[in-house]
Amino acid sequence: MIEERGRVVAVEPEAAWVQTVRSSSCSTCSARAGCGQGLMDRLGVSGRVGLVRAHCPTPVRQGDEVVIGIAEDALLRASLLVYLFPLISLLAGSLLAQLLFGLGEPFVIISGLVAFALAWAVVCRHGERLAGRRRSQPVVLRTLPADASATP
Repeated sequence: MIEERGRVVAVEPEAAWVQTVRSSSCSTCSARAGCGQGLMDRLGVSGRVGLVRAHCPTPVRQGDEVVIGIAEDALLRASLLVYLFPLISLLAGSLLAQLLFGLGEPFVIISGLVAFALAWAVVCRHGERLAGRRRSQPVVLRTLPADASATP
C-alpha cells in the first residue's frame, strides 16, 4: 500500500476530500545536486497541493489529519496503461505503416499519431470504468492523533 498524509477539507457520505502536499526526499538523497527533481525543488515547483477524493470507511471530520493509501498493483497498472500503452501504440502504428504497407515518411508519422490517438481514447474509456471501482480509489487508512500533525 502506498501511503500519503493529508488533511480532510470536506466530507461526503463514505468519502472524504483530502488535501495533500507533494514533497520529495531530496534533502536526504546523495544525488540531489545532479538530479532534476532536486532542481525542481530549488525552483519551488515541488510542494504543490493536491486534492484527492478518498473512500472513507470510518467517520472523519473536516480538519482531521489522515493517512490515505492506494494499492501498489492498482497504481502500477494505471501507470502502465497511461504511459506505456499509448507509447507502444504509437511505435506499433508507425512500424506497421512502414513495414507492412511500405508507406512514405509522412504517412508513417500520421499512422503513428492515429494509433496514439486511438490508444489514448482506449485509456480514457478504461479510466472511466476504473474510476467507479473501489479497488482503484484511494482509501483513508487511519486518522492521525492531533499531536502527530506537528511532526514531519
